[in-house]
Amino acid sequence: MLIQHKQEGNRGIYFIEDDGNVLAEIIYANADDDKLMIIEHTEVDDELRGKNVGYELVHKVVDHARMHGQKVAPICPFAKAIFDKKPDFQDVLAQ
Repeated sequence: MLIQHKQEGNRGIYFIEDDGNVLAEIIYANADDDKLMIIEHTEVDDELRGKNVGYELVHKVVDHARMHGQKVAPICPFAKAIFDKKPDFQDVLAQ
């Protein structure tokens, strides 16, 4: 399953698509001079639920933040729940 990334200005999305249809996405915005990524929304189509796709999207954001020296603020309840369960993501969690 290919996770793609697009960013325009201070907004970005990691997503999975099939035949032009987005089946899963995590939407974020950069703030504080690109030092902070705010996860605004995560959505996974019913056909991909239960396959760890949501977790993989959050993991992509974490990897992105690490590569760019950013912190992450998970406003999205799903992403926040993942951060709460994964102590290895705490290094990028905004305080």
